[in-house]
Amino acid sequence: MDLTSHPLVVRARRLATDLLVPEAERIDQEGVPASHIEAVKRSGLLGVAAPAEYGGAGAPPAVLRETAEILAGACCATWFVQTQHHTPVQTLARGERAVRERLLGPLSRGELLSGVAYAHLRSYPRRPVRVRREGTGWRFDGTVPWYTGWGLNDVMLLAGVTDSDEVLFAFAEAREQPGLRASAPMRLAALTAARTVSLELDGLWLPAEAVALHTPYDRWAAGDRVKTLATSPAVFGVAEAALSLLDDEAAAPLRSCLSGLRERAYALADAPVPQARGEERGVAGAEGAGHGPTARGAAAGEGVDDWAAQRLAVRAEAYDVLRAATTAAVVAGGGRAMALTSRAQRLAREGLFLLVQGQTAESRAAHLRALGGAPATTGEQER
Repeated sequence: MDLTSHPLVVRARRLATDLLVPEAERIDQEGVPASHIEAVKRSGLLGVAAPAEYGGAGAPPAVLRETAEILAGACCATWFVQTQHHTPVQTLARGERAVRERLLGPLSRGELLSGVAYAHLRSYPRRPVRVRREGTGWRFDGTVPWYTGWGLNDVMLLAGVTDSDEVLFAFAEAREQPGLRASAPMRLAALTAARTVSLELDGLWLPAEAVALHTPYDRWAAGDRVKTLATSPAVFGVAEAALSLLDDEAAAPLRSCLSGLRERAYALADAPVPQARGEERGVAGAEGAGHGPTARGAAAGEGVDDWAAQRLAVRAEAYDVLRAATTAAVVAGGGRAMALTSRAQRLAREGLFLLVQGQTAESRAAHLRALGGAPATTGEQER
């Protein structure tokens, strides 16, 4: 499918060329400004996967992936802030009516930007954030270790686990308030610009009307696993940006590998999800396999473990090419690549970040096996 002329792809390339690429090294050091987020909002890209009836584009997964590659390759920090938005949109699209009718339109049209605070659910059975009923609403207590886009987001999708092992997702305003306090912005080796903080929750109360999803943990985790097995389009975007810094002779073999891996990764993302893992989609995310078909069965003869192993293997191979591409860009840049004004060193650090972004115990174990020369296969799901 040729996506070059799709209106959202055209807008993403224009945004990248006119704003994100020229400013990327400065933004890396100074932080993503509100003006960048306003430009993303005006572009319509926040509604790329949102339902058309709520003002979104309702574009197919291929368009979402293509625009993600473009934005990540141009300025990974800006991409990372805005990519949080797509999971809340998709959660609302199939969530509770009250909060859907209040927020899905503004989020789909890019009038509001949402962040997410739910990755800590993947540490279950630990419960970094606990939820319990209080009056007519819900009380949240604990610590959100990572929250990206603080000071840029308008709302957040917050999740915790109840005493009965259910997950509850609810929307809150993305600001300090009674029961919610943010840390100072974290200084990180990469993407400090994305304004990541931790959140302390001490009796944050949200009304029942703020709840978007309330479901057993295992049912949610099955859908989330689909997302975490997939290869992020940002991997291809950053790798391609690094290859653009090389001459044609040096870039050609890596670009060929990258093209083949992209094709395999996206074919897997669009393939049916085996019923054993895919009966409930949960909050499977915006740019991974969970945004593709929701088929009820695997391909003939394909078991759940084979299905997972294929995706983990491609993910590990893509990381290898990303590492090679960003390393080659630094080598080609020589000593100049060590300057903080160098695009090559920024892309290399962003590549390191992508190695752990969205990581789970299962994907980490598979990646480590691959780095040690063993196949990135998986048996029973690890937690």
